[in-house]
Amino acid sequence: MGNLCGKQSKDDNNFQGSGRVLGSAPPRNDNAKASIPSQAKLTATTPGRTLGGSGAGGAESGGSDSSDPRSAAAKAAEARATKSPAPDKLSQQLDAQRRQTQQQALKQVADENRMARDADRNTAVRNYN
Repeated sequence: MGNLCGKQSKDDNNFQGSGRVLGSAPPRNDNAKASIPSQAKLTATTPGRTLGGSGAGGAESGGSDSSDPRSAAAKAAEARATKSPAPDKLSQQLDAQRRQTQQQALKQVADENRMARDADRNTAVRNYN
C-alpha cells in the first residue's frame, strides 16, 4: 500500500519531461532535415515508365501479348538463361577448378598448406633475435 498512497520523490529522474502515449509518433525535430541530391530531383519533363508497358522487344514476342507482365518476365528470364557469359578470369578459374579430379584438388590443397607453413617458418627465422 505504500506505493499506492506514497508521495513522488523529488530525485526520480526516470520520468523527467513530457511523456507520450504508447503508439504515438515521436516528437518532431525541425532541425533535422534530409537534403535531396541534385541528381535525384525529377523534373516535369521526365515521364515515368509503367511496369509491363510497351517497350523494347514487343514485336519479337512471338504471338504472346506483350502487355502481359508474366510473358515479359518469362521472356527476359529466357534471354538471360540463353545468353552466353563473357569469358572473364573468374569464370575460367571456376571452370578449371570444376575439371580437376579429386587427386589434383588434394594435391593443390597440400601444396598451399606447405607453402603457408614455409612462409610461417621463414617469418619465425627472420624475427629471431
